[in-house]
Formats: sequence, structure tokens, C-alpha cells
Amino acid sequence: MPTYKTWIWVCTPLLALGAYFLALASFSAEAALALAVATWMLFWWITEPVPLFVTALLPIAVFPALGLMPLSQTCANYGNSVIFLFMGGFMLALALEKWRLHRRIALGIVYLTGTETNRVVLGFMLATAFLSMWISNTATAVMMLPIADSVVRIFGQQATAQQQIGIRRFALSLMLGIAIAANVGGIATVIGTPPNTVMVGYAAQKLQYNVDFGRWLLMALPFSALVLYAAYFLLVSVLFPNGLPKFDHAAAYFRQELQALGALQGGERRTLWVFAATASAWVLRGYLPWHITDTEIAIVATVVLFVVPAGAKAENPSETLLRWSDTERLPWGILLLFGGGIALAELLGQKGLIQRIGDALVLGEQGGALLPWLLLLVIVVSIYLTEVMSNVALVVVLLPVLEGLSRAMNLPPLLLMIPATMASSCAFMLPMATPPNAIVFAGGYIKVREMVRAGFWLNLLALGLLWLWAMFWIPLLFG
Repeated sequence: MPTYKTWIWVCTPLLALGAYFLALASFSAEAALALAVATWMLFWWITEPVPLFVTALLPIAVFPALGLMPLSQTCANYGNSVIFLFMGGFMLALALEKWRLHRRIALGIVYLTGTETNRVVLGFMLATAFLSMWISNTATAVMMLPIADSVVRIFGQQATAQQQIGIRRFALSLMLGIAIAANVGGIATVIGTPPNTVMVGYAAQKLQYNVDFGRWLLMALPFSALVLYAAYFLLVSVLFPNGLPKFDHAAAYFRQELQALGALQGGERRTLWVFAATASAWVLRGYLPWHITDTEIAIVATVVLFVVPAGAKAENPSETLLRWSDTERLPWGILLLFGGGIALAELLGQKGLIQRIGDALVLGEQGGALLPWLLLLVIVVSIYLTEVMSNVALVVVLLPVLEGLSRAMNLPPLLLMIPATMASSCAFMLPMATPPNAIVFAGGYIKVREMVRAGFWLNLLALGLLWLWAMFWIPLLFG
């Protein structure tokens, strides 16, 4: 019997050929060929017969061979400045993890929020969201899960038999809270999650619009905070109220874990200074006395990490904060994925396909009246499609379509593109929707039906808040 991949190998060329011959009725042969290649790549990105990053390399092999784009121009897309911005963010995240600064930050936030069970959930969500703004949401969830597991076990040991139902509900709200916070925390910064960087790169390359770090933070951080708090209230007060008392031994656990880390010194202290300086420069860049881009700040921070020694109190004082061997854990494939998406968008734009999408949607001046309903449709499609496909692939697929649609409606493209990008990180219903969901599901505390039940309401919550954001706050900053 044919396997899943066998069907994909058979269907891919058939779909590409079908797209080519259908396009010939309306486009030139060259544009039809570009559409066929795009169909091939998009189908592979959705079905993933090979890793997403491998599909992203197809432009280098295919575009020049078919005469669609010269090799030098194709490869230039993989050197887009936004890709280096994200690489700098990855380097900073590697340093935080190497010197265990992320663990200290997480434990510190949770310890400060108190040991009453609902406040513990809030503390974990705040810590997870903050870390996810700067490092991979996957890495954040992986780090927080064992800490949360230890807390659940400690509470479970202190609870009476009658309180075990409450412990079960506490565990559910804690684990789901970590997944939610890891997802929405990444929305808050340009480097927080790959879809953000894909969108920013597309805007810079195709729209010649620079979405700077500070403006994105001003737009997205309040949204992330609202979703985070609303999700916290929904989890602990509506979906899984636990009714548990305060467990004093939890404070001792957090204090013990913090003490085990020791005093802040050596490489950890110096990494904190680099991190604080970089984040401050990103936020305050517009007020600095000299012109510098977010990408330049990221690369300067990267160089500093490889130059500054760990200090006399480190095990190896001559060791720098980062060594090249540390970059083995850097997700290089994500950077290739950005390049492939930008190259595909460049090709579609050059061949006039994006413009034709807009021309086909003749809404003209009346388009503005349809904006509220169109925004709602875009957000709904993005949220529920990302439950079953990669959020990066979804954004790569949607951005050219939304650009063409917005031009047909005489609207700034970012008014549709930003909500779609943010919505792609709001997938809470299924374990396979995002890595944080899968990680907390693997912890064994959550059943699929419980995640679906909670995720259904959380998706509606995010949908409503994002629609309001897209109607009022995003146009104010980007309209």
C-alpha cells in the first residue's frame, strides 16, 4: 500500500503541472512556470515530505536552472539583513542558555510571585513569556517543564487525599499556562518567534518598510500581556479552579534552587550585561545619537559575545562568553527557511503574480468598508490553519496573498500581514500545533481532550483580542 510520502511524491509534480497549464490561460509562460515552482514549494511546506529547511533550498537549485532568476540574485535573498538580525538573536539566546542565566531569571520570577497555587501559575507564565521574548519558545518550554513538574510533585506530597483533585487541576493549569506563555511571549519581539522575522523580512524586501524593534515591541507587547493575563484568569478561575491552600514548602524549594545556582558571577554576570545592553539598544535605537539598525546591534552583540572573556571566577577564565563550538545548537535551518521564503516572494513579485492577485480582487475604494470582516477572516484562517501546519510555513504562504489583497483594497499591506503573523502563534488546541504544546503534552499531565477543550476557549480569546488590536492599535502604529 502506498505510504504518505509516496502519495506526496506522486501528487507534487501533478499539482505543479496543473498550476502551470491553468496559469497559461492568464499569464505568460515564464509567470506560469514561476507559479508552478511556487505550488511545488508551498505543497512541500504544508505536507513536509522533507524538512522545511530543505524545501527552502529549492530556489537556489531551480530558479537559475529554469531561467527564472539569476543565481547571484537568488542567493542574495539568503543574505537579507533580517536573517542576520535573527541570527544575532539566536546567538544571544545561546549565551543565556550556556551560562544558565535563563534558569535564574525563571526561578527568580516564580519565587517573587509567591507560593499560593494560582500565583505559582502566574509566576510560571510570566517567567516563560519573558524568556520566550528572547530565546526559542521550544527551549523555554523544555527548561520550564522539569521545574513545573517538581513543583507539582511537592504540592502533591503536601496535599491531603481530598485535595488531589485540586492538585490535578493545578497541574493542568500550570502545564497549559507554560505552553500558552511560550507561544504568546514570542509574539512580543521581532526575534521572539520565526513568523515575526519572516514578516519583517518580507516587509523590508518587498514593501521597503522597516519594522523596527521598538515599534514592534510597542505594538505587540501589550497584546501579549493581555492574552497572558486573560489566559491565566481563564485557566485558574474558569476552566481549572483548584481551591488549594497556600503550600509553604514551595517557597523553600524555589529558594533552594536559586541558592544552588550560587551568586551571579563570571560569565553569567557578563552575559547579563550584554543582554541588557542589546535589548536596551533595540528599544531605544530611535533615540541614539547615531544611525544604527537592529541588525547592526545584533551583530555587534554577537561579536562581543565571542570577544569578552568569561572572567577570573569562571572555570576557564580565558574562555569567551561564546565559542564557535556553541553554535552547533544554533538552528541554522530556520535561517535558510527565511531565505527561501524571501526568494520565493521576490520571484512572485518580479513575475507580476502578486499584483495579479490584487487585480483579480476588484474591490477598489469600497474595500475599506469590508476591512473589519476581512481582518476577522484573516485572523480566523491563520489561527485555525496553524493548528495543523507549521506557523512559519503558514506565514510564508499567506504574506504574498495578503499583500496582493491589501493593494486591491487600497490598504497598507501591513494592516493584514501583521495580524496574520501574530495569529500564527496563537495555536492552543492541539499538541502538534506548536512545539511548546507538544512538550507540555509529553509531560503526561494533559489529555488531548483537555487541551482541545481549553484551547478552544483560548483560541476564541486570542481571536477576539487580536481582532480589536488589528482594528484599532495596529493601524495607529503602522497605518
